[in-house]
Amino acid sequence: MKLQQVLSYVRKAVDDYHMIEEGDKIAIGISGGKDSLTLLYALHGLQRFYPKHFNIHAVTVDLGFENLNLEKIKALCEELEVEYTIVHTDIAQIIFEERKESNPCSLCAKMRKGALNDAIKAAGCNKVAYAHHKDDVVETMLMSLIFEGRFHTFSPVTYLDRMELTVIRPLMYMNEVDVIGFVNKYQVPVVKSPCPADGYTKREYIKNLLRQLNLENPGVKERMFTAIQNGNLKGWSEYFGSK
Repeated sequence: MKLQQVLSYVRKAVDDYHMIEEGDKIAIGISGGKDSLTLLYALHGLQRFYPKHFNIHAVTVDLGFENLNLEKIKALCEELEVEYTIVHTDIAQIIFEERKESNPCSLCAKMRKGALNDAIKAAGCNKVAYAHHKDDVVETMLMSLIFEGRFHTFSPVTYLDRMELTVIRPLMYMNEVDVIGFVNKYQVPVVKSPCPADGYTKREYIKNLLRQLNLENPGVKERMFTAIQNGNLKGWSEYFGSK
């Protein structure tokens, strides 16, 4: 997928859900994975022509794994002239060595998000962009449905009262396969996650389930996404269908 196509998807999401306003300073949570780096390219590209002027600031929370190398991401941010902050933490040691968590993902996400939000506020940002794509939206809905018994997923825009911070998700119209195509075409310097729990989570189970459902019932993922837009969920219904 070409950058121009990525920008088209992102521009539509930003416009449809009013994600960016004049003067915004937007932090981008950079894990080093394909999704967050695609988002970095996308918002950097959008800056060049979007009518509302905004700034971006890349932030990575280093969990403390010894084999995490961020040099390529540093070089990319320098090339794009994007501010880049690395937050060093001991989260990995706390979770895997001290607490020896059998299900580490929930606590890790909470601690990582706390460190990220503190860095974002320190950098003077009023918004943070998460790199959730369409597959993430649908997978989260399925996880909620199967494991919690409710029809729910995260919304395109979320205001965090306690942090006075707005979360936006500009990649929400992109399929994961589109992200993979973009990363491969432009040889984006993806950093593999050093987390030992990577690939062994409930989300990975749901990802494989959705892949199988879509294989057996072509188009089911798109229909699920449309159901979310039509489902009167908070943060969705007030925008979708009102334009």
